[in-house]
Amino acid sequence: NSGVMSLLRPLLMDVIPTIRQSAALALGRLANHNDDLAEAVVKGNILPQLVCSLSEQNRFYKKAAAFVLRAVGKHSPQLAQAVVQCGALEMLVVCLEDFDPGVKEAASCALGYISRHNSELSQAVVDAGAVPLLVLCIQEPEIALKRIAASTLSDISKHSPELAQTVVDAGAIAHLAQMILNPDAKLKCQVLSALSQIAKHSVDLAELVVEAEIFPVVFTCLKDSDEYVKKNGATLIREIAKHTPELSQLIVNAGGVAAVIDCIGSCRGTVRLPGIMMLGYVAAHSENLSMAVIVSKGIPPLCACLLEEHEDHIKAAAAWALGQIGRHTPEHARAVAVANVLPTLLAMYMDAHSSEDLQMKASIFTKRALENILQKCTYLPALEPLLHDAPPNIMKHIVGQFSKVLPHDSKARRLFVTTGGLKKIQEIKAEPGSLLQEYINTINNCYPEEIVR
Repeated sequence: NSGVMSLLRPLLMDVIPTIRQSAALALGRLANHNDDLAEAVVKGNILPQLVCSLSEQNRFYKKAAAFVLRAVGKHSPQLAQAVVQCGALEMLVVCLEDFDPGVKEAASCALGYISRHNSELSQAVVDAGAVPLLVLCIQEPEIALKRIAASTLSDISKHSPELAQTVVDAGAIAHLAQMILNPDAKLKCQVLSALSQIAKHSVDLAELVVEAEIFPVVFTCLKDSDEYVKKNGATLIREIAKHTPELSQLIVNAGGVAAVIDCIGSCRGTVRLPGIMMLGYVAAHSENLSMAVIVSKGIPPLCACLLEEHEDHIKAAAAWALGQIGRHTPEHARAVAVANVLPTLLAMYMDAHSSEDLQMKASIFTKRALENILQKCTYLPALEPLLHDAPPNIMKHIVGQFSKVLPHDSKARRLFVTTGGLKKIQEIKAEPGSLLQEYINTINNCYPEEIVR
């Protein structure tokens, strides 16, 4: 408000180097503060001046100038575009070749903030020739530089398969994979994130990541003391598992399912989410893979997530994963039902269904999970408690299962009368001619008239 911007601008051209650096730093800190101030830096025509003087200045000025570009570019795609338009990318790429690691770090950071926004800006960073130099930066000895360069490669890869392919073609995967066991937690986080962003796009890219022999090395990350390392490790495994049954099988064979299950059991909150999703993806592929999750004792920790977690999306993910495990055969459904999951899912569904649209998604996932398990479940003791609480749209699945089993199982028929199940069936009000009414008739036809009466 006091007009400082216009006073700082001429100081960027001062004869004394320290004044130039201080002026650039001041502008960077102002721009970093919020997007209005960043906008003012752009409108004050300061960026072209910074850029054109970048090449001939000393390393302190280069760092300060890269900081300004980063501070402006981080706020929005529009401001990042303004940085690109003033020719900053070419200068930042030149800085990636600088002798000083601090200059490389500042330039890499600015490029990361620009490419983070969208694929067009990422493509501009790629076209400026940044990727091969970033791959060289992750091979430098300085940990801070490795971290930032890995983070920038992650930001470039995340938008599209083509951008990820560019990073792969520059030979990034092999160098990233070697750093999975680096003792520095922040570096591990960025490396795992970059590999996840590459692997998520397609089967081919996921296979390239797997070929870098990341298994079973990645599983050690799931035991890491750092929560983010755990989360990013599980995310990488999830992004590979989701593509094909073959990739999931490879993870199962390497011991990945057991490692993820241990990880879910040992942490709380959003750290659990990628692991929960990974178990769901593996189980969804085939009966055998689903059985692998059951045999590895994957159901109890998923049930624990339903009971312990407070956030809707985590509970919904756990419900979805249980639905994927139970949807294949009666044997799979029974494994889920025996863990006493169905009453919990039903309560969750009724609860989510009755509240605001925030939980609509959770409600849909829970309903699907219930239906997936119920349509295969022939284990009647687990179904019977649900007869008393279920709403009509769920009730038809439960009654349907009874109508399939009771005609062929005399012991179950006797039990159904003594536990009061048959009495409950008579209380259900079904539309004449509906599917539910048909199921009820099928059940009633298993018994003599006087018992039904």
